Amino acid sequence: MNIIDLIVFLAFTGGIVLMGSLFYKKGTSAKEFTNAGRSIPGWVVGMSIFSTYVSSISYLGNPGKSYAADWNPFVFGLSIPIACWIAARWFVPFYRSLNSVSAYAFLEERFGPWARIYASACYLLTQIARMGSILFLLAMPMNILMGWDLRTVIVVTSAAIIFYSMLGGMKAVIWTEAVQGFILIAGALVCLGVLLFSMPEGPMQAFRIAWEDVNPATGGNKFSLGSFDALDLRHSTFWVCLIYGIFINLQNYGIDQNYVQRYHTAKTEQEARHAALFGGWLYIPVSAVFFLIGTCLYSYYKVFPDVQVAAFEAAGKTDYVFPYFMVKVLPTGLTGLLIASVFAAGMSTVATSVTSCSTIILTDYWMRMRRHVHRRNKANPDEIGDREHLLVLKLGSAAVGILGILVALALVNVDSILDAWWKLSSIFSGGMLGLFLLGYLSRKVRNLHALLGVLCGFAVIAWISAWKWLGLPDPGLHEYLAIVLGTMTIFLVGFALAALFKGKE
Repeated sequence: MNIIDLIVFLAFTGGIVLMGSLFYKKGTSAKEFTNAGRSIPGWVVGMSIFSTYVSSISYLGNPGKSYAADWNPFVFGLSIPIACWIAARWFVPFYRSLNSVSAYAFLEERFGPWARIYASACYLLTQIARMGSILFLLAMPMNILMGWDLRTVIVVTSAAIIFYSMLGGMKAVIWTEAVQGFILIAGALVCLGVLLFSMPEGPMQAFRIAWEDVNPATGGNKFSLGSFDALDLRHSTFWVCLIYGIFINLQNYGIDQNYVQRYHTAKTEQEARHAALFGGWLYIPVSAVFFLIGTCLYSYYKVFPDVQVAAFEAAGKTDYVFPYFMVKVLPTGLTGLLIASVFAAGMSTVATSVTSCSTIILTDYWMRMRRHVHRRNKANPDEIGDREHLLVLKLGSAAVGILGILVALALVNVDSILDAWWKLSSIFSGGMLGLFLLGYLSRKVRNLHALLGVLCGFAVIAWISAWKWLGLPDPGLHEYLAIVLGTMTIFLVGFALAALFKGKE
């Protein structure tokens, strides 16, 4: 790595850690640590939501997918306007009216402690899996650039992110994410420009090659959004990907602590609504840039064949193609900027997960346990000290970060991180949205109805996701549909039981 690139990269990453650390205050309360004192401007919260979406899974995984195949995963992003409009209209005012920063306190009010524990446990598992995927993709460029060991980079990077997240809390995370958002957009646009103007016959050559070449797997060109066969539920068609995106993004905006916690940080409800819309809509054109980078990489290496790129393709590791291009082709200085922008994408999302998970550990587990102990000892629950809450938040951040590191180390040999993440998220988070919709849309559903609905939904998710391991019949469905059918099963079973056994628990 050129010394100039190294200086650019270190200046950025060091600056972000320093910026996050500057938000540390000795007198910070646990409430300010988790909701930033409701003091953040709406546009900053919106950039933070956007940065949470654009992780290194997007930055490296999406170009890897469009390089290897087509734009089918882009359909996922097309569902975001539906989800963010619903969030701005209903979810934001709903959550800001509650007396808890936890997204899952509402479920306990409706269905009892089991519902809150179930949803929060699913959330923690989902976030740890996501953190692992992102940390691995963060380490990949440095492995290619410097030959540094992937595992070492994962551990060191994680330690830096955990450090400033623990010091500054939600305020540090949101402000650093806003800065990182601008950096990652600039890096992506610069890289796309270099790719397009590196083609011998000019930018249109990249588009022409991608348009004319046929993907053997789908029969479409490199810009194809997938098959439009509505009856094909076994493959990742346009409709399967769109339906999956709608359910995942409704879950993100409706019951994901990462997003719900941000609704609480904006100064006013109106600013929180604008933040939800702005963050979602901004993701669509930026994600299109990522997919276009992968398509242009395909055209570039069609014109300029490379032995190492061919080796990546043969090994099925197309996620490596983009970082390899950064190292070998980009001019001096731009390589450092691009690596820094990849780190911006990953650091922002991991910092979000660390802070939000530690909040859930405090509100949904530690405080519940302490209140139970105080009731048994006939003590006043209000005597639980703020200093203790802050300590739990910081220790929780460290624990979640360590678990994320372990998942990242386990993913080192996975071929496609995007595929791995989508499958893991379907399994871990499949029942959360259905349970939330039961409680939010129907006051007639009782505790037992919801519990039976969740059990049925979990059985459907297990069947679709793990039928081979369980020795069950082939459902004939793509794994992405696990969350779709799991959510629908929970909602329909719970609603039907409520209708059949009115007033009975």
